[in-house]
Amino acid sequence: MLEIKNLHARIAEDGTEILRGVNLSVKPGEMTAIMGPNGSGKSTLSYVLAGREDYEVTEGDILFNGESILEMDPAERAAAGLFLAFQYPMEIPGVATMEFLKVAMNAQRKARGLDELKIPELMKRVRAAADELDMDMSMLKRPLNVGFSGGEKKRAEILQMKLLEPALCVLDETDSGLDIDALKIVSDGVNALRSPDRSVVVITHYQRLLDYIVPDSVHVLYKGRVIKSGEKELAQELEKNGYAGLVGEAA
Repeated sequence: MLEIKNLHARIAEDGTEILRGVNLSVKPGEMTAIMGPNGSGKSTLSYVLAGREDYEVTEGDILFNGESILEMDPAERAAAGLFLAFQYPMEIPGVATMEFLKVAMNAQRKARGLDELKIPELMKRVRAAADELDMDMSMLKRPLNVGFSGGEKKRAEILQMKLLEPALCVLDETDSGLDIDALKIVSDGVNALRSPDRSVVVITHYQRLLDYIVPDSVHVLYKGRVIKSGEKELAQELEKNGYAGLVGEAA
């Protein structure tokens, strides 16, 4: 599904190198967690995967379903089936959430060679997905993320994932700012997306999220490279002992 090979990337504006040779594989159907201390490059990795222009890849490659995506712009990557859930979702004044969903869903369907959804069918799908996430439909009439609480923003992103049905979901610290109730609702939404042909990459600082979204594999990022990989027990070890021991070994 995803193969990251010796990936080096820097901030385009000032040339600061953030990723220094990341190697990582994610199989179809796999739930992968990426952990690491602040400043280790976790969010940068998610932005580079999504194709943000303020980061520049200087070496290595990213293969998605066997094909390099480095020359694709963010819209092309999204059409190919890659979805990024942001740590801090952007507010878009003047664009109703429902209108955003309609445009996004039909653009995705067009990219897949499918007909656009008629309004009744679109509403049926949105309502069913919103009900599963305990979202009030009136919320979808509001401008996207404007005035939303942290939990509402994350629910809105999980709603987008459910409706767009991406092949690869990248969640950048989706647990940030969530209370326990919201965390459980969002986690249930992510778990409901598990399937043999969909992979999920969960980026987080803490074991807490991984109590709800149990990973198949865990990778620790430090100073722009993966320093250790393991199964779910690795996350529990990090929660107990912190990163100091691993960082010391890697230094």
